[in-house]
Amino acid sequence: MKKRALLSVSDKTNLVEFAQGLDKLGYELISTGGTLKKLQEAGLPALPVSAVTNFEEILDGRVKTLHPFIHAGLLARRDDESHQQQLLDRDISPIDVVVVNLYPFKETIEKQGVTEEDAIENIDIGGPTMLRAASKNFRDVTVVVDPSDYDDVLAQLQSETPSVAYRKQLAAKVFRHTANYDAMIAGYFTEITEQQDPETYTVTYEKVQSLRYGENPHQQAAFYKEPTVKGASIANAKQLHGKELSYNNIQDANAALEIVLEYQQPAAIAVKHMNPCGVGIGETISQAYAKAYDADPVSIFGGIVALNRQVDEETANQLKDIFLEIIIAPSFTEKALELLTVKKNIRLLEIPMEETNTNPKKVVSVVGGLLVQDRDQGSVTKEDLTCPTDRQPSEQELEELLFSWKVVKHVKSNAIVVAKGDQTIGVGAGQMNRVGAAKIALEQAGEKAKGAVMASDAFFPMPDTVETAAQAGVTAIIQPGGSKRDQDSIDACNQHGIAMVFTSMRHFKH
Repeated sequence: MKKRALLSVSDKTNLVEFAQGLDKLGYELISTGGTLKKLQEAGLPALPVSAVTNFEEILDGRVKTLHPFIHAGLLARRDDESHQQQLLDRDISPIDVVVVNLYPFKETIEKQGVTEEDAIENIDIGGPTMLRAASKNFRDVTVVVDPSDYDDVLAQLQSETPSVAYRKQLAAKVFRHTANYDAMIAGYFTEITEQQDPETYTVTYEKVQSLRYGENPHQQAAFYKEPTVKGASIANAKQLHGKELSYNNIQDANAALEIVLEYQQPAAIAVKHMNPCGVGIGETISQAYAKAYDADPVSIFGGIVALNRQVDEETANQLKDIFLEIIIAPSFTEKALELLTVKKNIRLLEIPMEETNTNPKKVVSVVGGLLVQDRDQGSVTKEDLTCPTDRQPSEQELEELLFSWKVVKHVKSNAIVVAKGDQTIGVGAGQMNRVGAAKIALEQAGEKAKGAVMASDAFFPMPDTVETAAQAGVTAIIQPGGSKRDQDSIDACNQHGIAMVFTSMRHFKH
């Protein structure tokens, strides 16, 4: 009996060449729709599926391969005499090779202004069914979902019969592919029906690259992205220069990007170990970077810098003077690239920052499970603040308080940020007690703390942080409020002439 291959693809990359290879190997080709037309136009003797099923496609193509003559040919086991006899009794031919890829659902929902009807019509039914049937029967059927596998599959078929192990690998790829496809459909419908915390959380990611290792050399790692990720994301970065990003680079770069997106003014962020070590804003990006550098010229060494404006020649001259792992910006001038690419290892990442509507959910793995929450997109304005102290903050202090509040949101808890004049001057991150974080931030600020402001990511359970701030010369504090002992901190502020405002919003970051 002549070997038979079924081809039905949306992505027609290298289709004709692959089909020609199958034809030379003696396979009878059967096909559908646009795939059939392309094969016939190339002079290949392809038969329509309807010639096999004796049933014309109906419902505008919604039903064409959903037929026992197709699926029996896919699912029949060659080593089962009963299966083979049933095929023979019904004059059904086995199908040995299946080449299918699916309707472009992802590409459809990525289009601007896509309608629900368009999305629904691009949900493939027959394709996944054939793929799953062929993959279930991988011991007898070779199933191909990825055009990049065509050459390898032809080489395997030329050696008569691919091994069961090879077919199993192809089947595994199919099941990953259909799971990815179904996850995108599930995600789309969950989103448009506005269901929160569904009974199952089905997500899918696509591989960007393998990484040399993870946080440490003994840990294996890879980088994956959301299939439809948009806007400002490390997954959308265009690397202009430098060696490949590491696991830690990606983590730090993401942290830097999240902070710089908080600011509308020209802003520069320096990050080490996922915490900001220097943040500055200015009238120009060069001024902003100068402030970020001056905030902590020691910690910035070997760090990541993110800027929310094009890197020009002036800023590039500043950046090239120290060792940096990564520079992130929406763009670089030609002169800036010329200056910065002299450094062999520095990574230059270009990331669009105009559109920031990325996935509103944050996912963190724990052993055996996932934690899923809304991203912390909370923010406050002057109007949101309340002031319980005798002294009200000045307009200048208010601006500095709001500036520091945007920074402390991105510092590991317990978190304290000290700022002055559009610049951080001290950051205390990840401490087991709040006053400890304050002492670190104030020690870093030194004499600059006099007349500075302080931000705390959570309320003060005791007045000790206020006392420590007062001793250093801090004049205004921003914190969420809400402690049972708020009055103790208010009294301490009043005693020292400190203005304190409450945000009624906490920014824990674990």
